[in-house]
Amino acid sequence: MMNLGYACINTTLANETPRITTNRGMIKKTFLEKGLEHAGDLSFFNVSDLLVILRWNIKNNIRFFRVSSDIFPWANHYNIKTLPQYKKIKDVLDEIGHYVKNNSIRLTFHPGPFNVLTSPKESVIENTIKDLEMHGTICDMLGLSKTPFNKINIHCNGVYGDKKSAMDRFCSNFELLSNSVKKRLTIENDDKSSMYSVKDLMYIHERIGIPIVFDFHHHKFCNGGISEKEALALAISTWPKNIRPVVHYSESKADHELDVKVKAQAHSDYIKKLPNTYGYDLDLMVEAKAKELSILPFLN
Repeated sequence: MMNLGYACINTTLANETPRITTNRGMIKKTFLEKGLEHAGDLSFFNVSDLLVILRWNIKNNIRFFRVSSDIFPWANHYNIKTLPQYKKIKDVLDEIGHYVKNNSIRLTFHPGPFNVLTSPKESVIENTIKDLEMHGTICDMLGLSKTPFNKINIHCNGVYGDKKSAMDRFCSNFELLSNSVKKRLTIENDDKSSMYSVKDLMYIHERIGIPIVFDFHHHKFCNGGISEKEALALAISTWPKNIRPVVHYSESKADHELDVKVKAQAHSDYIKKLPNTYGYDLDLMVEAKAKELSILPFLN
């Protein structure tokens, strides 16, 4: 049975008092002034609220959720285990890990667009590795499986004038990652015709074996000359047989608002329908701005 999920923010709980959120943060100036003590406080509140969100999800029959990459503010600048509040943070993460297992919840991650394994710049690769390893650490602290069931999903994010060379760099830089990241890493098709289609990404899959996450909306703008059905089938073929593939779905804000001035790739607040999954057994991450409110009508 297909699970429907949403990403990072529960708008219902975010509007409560006190606000329930997992993305409390601070500007870098504040981080430099207040240091690990303040970062640890915010991190503890964030992980505590993650448990609140997951409990709300279960009450509403939602078992698929994308965790915010901002749950540990400025985490690329320190080792999470050095936070003064680490023990009580780890206790909450242990509790979440047990709750996730006991309730058959699927947690995934989608690090930001500054993660670029195709980059020719060494500094960009170093920062990308640092960020991806941070995500791997969080997965490990939660006791999540070292498989794409708990995927860490990224884009190629750069062609640099030669797509094949860029993909070769992706594959080479992939080898610099720990098994914690390698075994969870997935790659997603893009929403610009000059970027990476599912057909392009098969080159990476065939070299290093990582699964492809199919995005229905992105395929409309970068189809690689194949149909939606063909692209979906290709992406699904890259997943291990014992793990349900994840796909992403959103609808165009421009279409919803009938406004040609709005960028066609922009996501709408809600969705009008679920996509044609062509009979495949999938988990569907809905990337709509209204978050949990966008999927509730489809759960009953």
